[in-house]
Amino acid sequence: MLLRTATLLTALSLTLAAPAARAWSNHALCTWPALAALPEVAALPPAPAESLAAFVKAEAPALQQLLEAEEQWALRSVPNYPARPAALAFRADPQASADELLKRFVAALRINPGSKLSLFQQLRPGQGAGRALLSQADVTPLKTQESSKSDAFVALREGEPVAVVDILATASDEPDYGLDIGLWSDNGTAHGAAYGFGRQPFGNPAVEFASQAPMHMSFFHEASIVYRAAPFLGRTFPEYRVHLWRSLAVHALKSGHPYWGWRFAGWALHYLQDLTQPYHARVLPGVGTARLLGINTIDMVGISGPKARAITFVSNRHLALENYQLRWLREAHLSGRDDNAAFRALRDASLDAGVVYNDDSPRQAIAKAAHAAADATDEAVVDALPPKYTSEPGYNFGVTESGLDLRGELAKDAPQQTQAMEAAITPLLKQFGLHTRSFVRSLLPTR
Repeated sequence: MLLRTATLLTALSLTLAAPAARAWSNHALCTWPALAALPEVAALPPAPAESLAAFVKAEAPALQQLLEAEEQWALRSVPNYPARPAALAFRADPQASADELLKRFVAALRINPGSKLSLFQQLRPGQGAGRALLSQADVTPLKTQESSKSDAFVALREGEPVAVVDILATASDEPDYGLDIGLWSDNGTAHGAAYGFGRQPFGNPAVEFASQAPMHMSFFHEASIVYRAAPFLGRTFPEYRVHLWRSLAVHALKSGHPYWGWRFAGWALHYLQDLTQPYHARVLPGVGTARLLGINTIDMVGISGPKARAITFVSNRHLALENYQLRWLREAHLSGRDDNAAFRALRDASLDAGVVYNDDSPRQAIAKAAHAAADATDEAVVDALPPKYTSEPGYNFGVTESGLDLRGELAKDAPQQTQAMEAAITPLLKQFGLHTRSFVRSLLPTR
């Protein structure tokens, strides 16, 4: 039974991880309003833009020590952590050029060496007049673009002052621009062969964006039988990324490099924000363990329809939620008003006083709450949306039809259902805002 259950879970994870690798469409659209409830951020002085090469060159000896300490922390603290190969350890060679040190730094971080890492800023929707816009290729090496995001970017000049909230918001979306692409030994990349992460634990290794899934998803709170059947589900590493980026942020802020302090902080935020998404915290929201095993049992005797339907339904619901969220947040920004319900949810600070970020927060607070909310979220999405998007096995969201705008469609054909859909998303946005502020607050200077 465990073997066959593992086969089912493998099929589920292979199918779900590709579209589900993105938890929220455009994190920045949510980060800006979430941090509006943290006036301490607005009070911080602008940070002068600085190239990553300049930061690494200036701080090389300290970074050597920091990255070694991070490796030891990960080996102690992150379950199933794949040790960094010794050859990739960062060395502060005073004779090395800034470009060579940057190359070694990227390798020690084990991120995609094709990542742009340039100086840029995402603009809020409706902004950008008077400045030349960058292309998507200027900020990401990804071959597959998500055209529906409609992001706008501008280049920053070295030394240009940048508002801290804009650094954080821009960087909070940046890990989806390819930082974690092709890292696994079966991805067919040179860096994947060198980085020591092993084979991709789930998701299709041949699908570009699916390769980031194990760094951006977590299955920390499934039933024990699920892990016994499918131990690969325990190989998820957002905790590793969050701790690494936060440690770099702390060092950069303390050593006089505020731009990279807040940019690293924004990178860490991305993974925490991903963990607030219930479809990133459960293998199969809406399907309990008993039903999962039941689907497996009938699949064993050749009845595969329930398995195929479960995969399609959960994938479609996840993508539908993101589609609605993206349009809702873009519309809110373009309106120029602060009283939008999405903004109110993201700014809701009623629980902030009781939440203090620490190293256990990603697993024991953020992902745990998302896991607990998964079934209710799935049910609410099904109730709010037309059945073809959530409950028709022949429909593949984003494939059967392109250019979908669920918010616009509901507003036109079933306006009462916009309230139901937003009621489903609102508590998730509250969690997004809560944990975004908790993390940023942990980095603010104490008086």
